[in-house]
Amino acid sequence: MPLIFDYTNLLTGAVGEKAGLSEAEIGKLDGTEEKIIREAEAKWLPFRELPYRDEYAKSVSDLARECAGRFSTLVNLGIGGSSLGGNALVSALAGPQGNHQKVSVFFPENVDPDSFSRLLDSLDLEKTIFSVVSKSGSTAETTAQFLVVRDLLISRFGPGGYRERVVAITDPKKGDLRRLAEEDRLRTLPFPDGVGGRFSVLCPAGLFPAAMAGIDINEVLAGAREMDKRCRVSDLFQNPALLFAILLYLSNHKGRGMVVFWPYSDLLIPAADWFRQLWAESLGKRNSVDGAVVHAGQTPIRAVGVTDQHSQLQLYIEGPRDKVICFLAVNDYRTVVEIPDAGIKIPSFSYLQGKTLNSLIRAEQEATEMSLTKAGRPNCKLVFPRLAAIHLGEYFYLLEVATAFAGTLFQIDPFDQPGVEEGKKLTFGMMGREGYEDKLKEFTEWRKRPGKIV
Repeated sequence: MPLIFDYTNLLTGAVGEKAGLSEAEIGKLDGTEEKIIREAEAKWLPFRELPYRDEYAKSVSDLARECAGRFSTLVNLGIGGSSLGGNALVSALAGPQGNHQKVSVFFPENVDPDSFSRLLDSLDLEKTIFSVVSKSGSTAETTAQFLVVRDLLISRFGPGGYRERVVAITDPKKGDLRRLAEEDRLRTLPFPDGVGGRFSVLCPAGLFPAAMAGIDINEVLAGAREMDKRCRVSDLFQNPALLFAILLYLSNHKGRGMVVFWPYSDLLIPAADWFRQLWAESLGKRNSVDGAVVHAGQTPIRAVGVTDQHSQLQLYIEGPRDKVICFLAVNDYRTVVEIPDAGIKIPSFSYLQGKTLNSLIRAEQEATEMSLTKAGRPNCKLVFPRLAAIHLGEYFYLLEVATAFAGTLFQIDPFDQPGVEEGKKLTFGMMGREGYEDKLKEFTEWRKRPGKIV
């Protein structure tokens, strides 16, 4: 059974004429599917080639097998797309049933000195390997962490021991990390040209930490290939990526400028975080492809299972009608936890006895779904038959393709991120990087402005 996109509760028949999307509204785009698909594919989408790049899977598997035989811990040094995809895979699929190689994987994205030093202090460096991941090779946060680790490893194990404990994943030909990796004679894996960080989960950037954790990356890629077949169909109602993109695009135009991704599995929380970057960074754009100022985008928010039924649901049920909800539901959890029948006669206890946590969390998700629908709040869900590698591959690929289609619908470029570049340049200037002296001067003047503090 494949991953399912259930959009029943986005339609007028479920949530009412004012709240839902009618067949007439969707029908306005019916017949343009091939045009949308052609426009997206005309932009040369190298991420769509990744499920078929067997050479990447082989090189990753070979290196992971070698390293996992010696090391028990991997620390992935990367940020954004260089970390979120791998983290999502490891969270969802590693563990007692999936992690046969017993390698623990850490993803210290934030350069918080307290948490990073705490992590380093906790490691058995003798049994730890580090992957440093940067497509450009000049990411400030990743470079800073790597410099700390590089010095630590050389001091402890010497140049040879340092080389044994680092894998660089970066551009195969250019960039400063590539240059240093060659100078230091590090083992490397390619970060393919033309693949942006947030679309990189199915390349070595995401696959290496997954393989180190014992995940069957060939099954992940098989799932992506199966979804690719479904995403190339021109019939709107048979193409889950195109339908997802169109329905969220139409929801946005009806004033629902926020999409809440709501996993009912703790193991899928990083998968929701991965989507937040993908949707926000790809679609949040000031200018259209024609140069017009449009301020496009839809804000992704993450909620978590029953936790946020007791935290955010009140807002979603009765607050502003500016959100569309997308649940991440799981049919079969890996583990069944029974609630013991202790013979307690108190009503608040007795009805739960003899049931399972599995049935409770499913009931909670369906009750929340129904409550939202009754309140006229549009919602949909992506349903995982189970948390398996093949279904994670389907999930990543569906949403990547949907994002590309959504870019065509919004008439923006979903593959650039000009809005984050200014902050990077200012950071370079403040940290004294050569060539960014003007940014340091600009920042110095900015700090002189009169402040209002209490």
